Amino acid sequence: MVADANRGLLLSTDATESPTVFAEAHHTIEAVIVSPSGAVLVLGWIDDDLRPLDSVTLVGPGWRVVLDAASLVRRVRPDVAQALERPATYPYGYLGFVFGARRIRTDGPCEACVTFRDGGVATATLKMRTVDDEELRTILMSHVPQSPQAFASLAAGLGDQIIRFNRAIADRITAHPYVERFGGSSTARRGSIVVCLYGRPEFHFVQTALFSTNEGVEDYEFIFVSNSPELADTLLDSARKAHRIHGLDQTMVLLPANAGFGAANNVAANSARSDRLLIVNPDVLPRDPAWARRHGELVDTRPDTESRLFGAALYYGDGCLMHGGMYFESDTAVVFDRDGAHASRRVRVEHFGKGAPTDTPRFTRARPVPAVTGAFISVARPWFEHLGGFTEDYVFGHYEDADLCLKSLAAGTAPWLQDLRLWHLEGQSSPPHAVQQSASLVNQWLLSSRWGGFIDDALLGPSPSHPLLCEPRA
Repeated sequence: MVADANRGLLLSTDATESPTVFAEAHHTIEAVIVSPSGAVLVLGWIDDDLRPLDSVTLVGPGWRVVLDAASLVRRVRPDVAQALERPATYPYGYLGFVFGARRIRTDGPCEACVTFRDGGVATATLKMRTVDDEELRTILMSHVPQSPQAFASLAAGLGDQIIRFNRAIADRITAHPYVERFGGSSTARRGSIVVCLYGRPEFHFVQTALFSTNEGVEDYEFIFVSNSPELADTLLDSARKAHRIHGLDQTMVLLPANAGFGAANNVAANSARSDRLLIVNPDVLPRDPAWARRHGELVDTRPDTESRLFGAALYYGDGCLMHGGMYFESDTAVVFDRDGAHASRRVRVEHFGKGAPTDTPRFTRARPVPAVTGAFISVARPWFEHLGGFTEDYVFGHYEDADLCLKSLAAGTAPWLQDLRLWHLEGQSSPPHAVQQSASLVNQWLLSSRWGGFIDDALLGPSPSHPLLCEPRA
């Protein structure tokens, strides 16, 4: 057997016999779901309050997975509690996941063995359900609860498994995008406005129409990348009409599935024909009709340290400030179980001035900030490429913007907020999905585990002491 790099998650190509049944136990494995690429998901419940669980072993055709109790996500199951007439707050439900990154056989039955700390075992023969990677990712994320227990399980090995699985999916999705250009002017461009679309195609035409009237926007090209393959025909038709009506150069990059915000924007950036990338959400619309010209002047006149990577002041539809830069905070979540108390550190981002009145100069003035939102990021393309673009490990979308800004700080350049003003209809350009909330938890764990120490040094709170965030003297 070969041990995985993550504690408690083992994968072997040698199937062995399951132990014999020791005693009857109150437990059910409700589903074993696999994908041929090597992902295995187990869902079930167990009453182990008095008889603690040790591990769950699954043996398929030529492969074997062992999940120890610490690597399982536990969750409350009111239906089980009611059936057992037991306390409703006990986490009877469990989820286990492993990704072996190599193809496995999915034909034949699966032998399952539940082992208890007292040495007892219980076995069963189950039928596996086979799905493709994208469907398994959706099922997996739909079962990850929003709880401190789930966050702690991510640190015990599950998080690394999810990240590796998601990255493999994203790499495959982005390998062969379909790219079509509408308009092909050879004129040099000040910048490439990159917009990631998901779920709602109508924002493409609206955003293009509103930006087309802006002074100086003719100096920019638009690149739209879609994470919704079912919208391909609609978006191509919309791009064709928008180019014909408004005369703006557009490139449509279509992906065969949802690669996530970071991976999709990286692919779109490869199609850019300028040295300046503007990452813009589809629900970001012009508030200042001269913002495009002012953006170009800012890039041309401000020092490189202030223009290499920057964000803009964004406003809600009612005029209140939505974004004046971002800063980092952290929380401690404590989980109690039979082995004692376990604390988890969770980093989060907050927005300077969120909800403040329109005219609040202390939040909108130009200054270095710890991070800026991915709803609007202007970045020199050579610097973006030097940083490796967006980190593609994040699931679907959330925290890639903070990660990019932290990479920039670590490399010696602070993000800036510049006094460009745009509307942001936050959250309206893509339909809400429960799986995205679970993905956000995974992403928060990833940000915390990778950047927690760096943030602790000098980046916590609204008044961080990091030397790059000290404003230059006038």
